[in-house]
Amino acid sequence: MGVNLKKLGKKLDAYKHVLIVMRHAKAESFSAKGDRDRELTDKGLKQAKTVGRGLAELELVPDRIAVSGATRAQQTLERMLKFFGDKPNVDNRQSLYDGGVQAVLDELAHTPGKTRVLLILGHEPTVSISCQWLSSSDSDPAALDLLTLGMSTAAVAIFGSDKPFDEWQVHSGDLLAVLNVKDFE
Repeated sequence: MGVNLKKLGKKLDAYKHVLIVMRHAKAESFSAKGDRDRELTDKGLKQAKTVGRGLAELELVPDRIAVSGATRAQQTLERMLKFFGDKPNVDNRQSLYDGGVQAVLDELAHTPGKTRVLLILGHEPTVSISCQWLSSSDSDPAALDLLTLGMSTAAVAIFGSDKPFDEWQVHSGDLLAVLNVKDFE
């Protein structure tokens, strides 16, 4: 499903608040140190760079980023920050590794109202389930269908809303797109 990024950018301009929910980039399948310490593969490093560049080109540099404490999520963000500069306020959250959907909802609840672009970077299945719960009835049906399959590595779901994040509840955001790495290439 090809997404026209220019059209998406114009749609996003109409919203006061933009939420980006992302799954970490491709990681090794096993680590002797345990799941939390799995590192990105070479492919994952490239994916993170591509998505970071793509979001910056869409002018979606986050004001705030909440990222899982797992190594693969931290490494994904490190690659992306090269394109975001010093703008984002970054919060490392263990809860985004092991806290499920409630951790995502907690991040929204604790995001200041002045925040325009929020990025939450976590893991499957939490990211796709959270996106389904957050999607309003005005969401793109094709994007919703993609979420039922789960989010692939380095995929992002992009929402728009006029409500500040700390007022979001279930079904508060218009899901506008689910983008994979190839959409940014």
